[in-house]
Amino acid sequence: MKYLLIFLFIFSVKFFSEVIINKADAPDTILFWSTPQKLEGFKNIKEILPTKLISKSKQAYPLTYNLIDLTDLKYTFEGKVFSLDDYIEKFKVAGLIVIRDGIILYEDYNFGNNEFSKWVSFSVTKSVTSMLLGAAIKDGFVNSVEDEVSTYLPQLRNSKYKEVTIKEILHMSSGINWNEDYTDPKSDVNIAGAMNSHSLYKYLSTLSRDASPGSKFNYNTGETNLLGGVVRAATGNDLSSYLEQKIWKPFGMEHDAYWTTDTDSEQELGGCCINASLRDYARIGIFAMDNGLLRNGDMILPEYWISESTTPSPNNGYYGYQWWLDGEEYRSFYADGIFGQFIWIDPVSRTVVAMHSARDQAAVDFYVGGHRLYFMLSLLNKINR
Repeated sequence: MKYLLIFLFIFSVKFFSEVIINKADAPDTILFWSTPQKLEGFKNIKEILPTKLISKSKQAYPLTYNLIDLTDLKYTFEGKVFSLDDYIEKFKVAGLIVIRDGIILYEDYNFGNNEFSKWVSFSVTKSVTSMLLGAAIKDGFVNSVEDEVSTYLPQLRNSKYKEVTIKEILHMSSGINWNEDYTDPKSDVNIAGAMNSHSLYKYLSTLSRDASPGSKFNYNTGETNLLGGVVRAATGNDLSSYLEQKIWKPFGMEHDAYWTTDTDSEQELGGCCINASLRDYARIGIFAMDNGLLRNGDMILPEYWISESTTPSPNNGYYGYQWWLDGEEYRSFYADGIFGQFIWIDPVSRTVVAMHSARDQAAVDFYVGGHRLYFMLSLLNKINR
């Protein structure tokens, strides 16, 4: 059986041998690409992997410009002073945009990218899938997050997921033992993180239980793919079409986007890999900030959905319904990708910051998180002046 990561290896060997490296240098999965491969490959996923089209809107959500100068932006971390250029180079920021109340305050592209570049989102997609579940509830396809996932995926009724609810999946608290170690080729995420449908359900059914449902946070990409399966089964639609119908076209996304699929069932990965322009990343943030409200007054999400989605979960105060939270003292929240892809939303100041990135390190440790924290604080201080 060919899984997506194996498929990626075959195609990446061909692609990169023709573009920037020879076949012998190509790693065997996307999580182990070198920095040059990421910078070239992340904007060309459509040429490497199978995808489904998400068509743009006929009328783009309007954004105006009032640009500010950030060339003298500085931040301090561990006693050292860093500039905006330092941050861009250190974390390979291919694009950065700052929008407040529909006004672009800053927009910049690097490493050969521009406003048309479609950058792979990785786990930023999880937050989009969460909103699609909200749309499915609003449309009456899903009754409640308290429903068991097996209500919509009967293939799981004889597994340890039988009594796991959608809410527990949203909170990453199913209690199933899953290893999300990106650096370990034998981890669950590297084996099954790109599975879907029957292959995914079969794999998840083999996993042991580590805790009772709802009692422990454990980040699990496979289960967001499972969440995508719930949306597909409930709506009778694929994720890219449902996203196009509910958000992409009606909200006014400026560019076509693409959603990566697995190779077995050719279904979109609920936990990964929408490929979209930076401005449309930011528009996703504006859509979430506005609680799913369209310009014509229609509500795509239940009125409570974003509030509920950004309420701290019982087992992780910094995580909601597939959204990361900045803590109890803040209302800001964000979608976060493995290599620094980022949509940060502050409803109080009505600010959205979006980033295309290809940083070397996958995990957010003290070093990565510290740099981003102080960079963001300096950025916000600059635009608040």
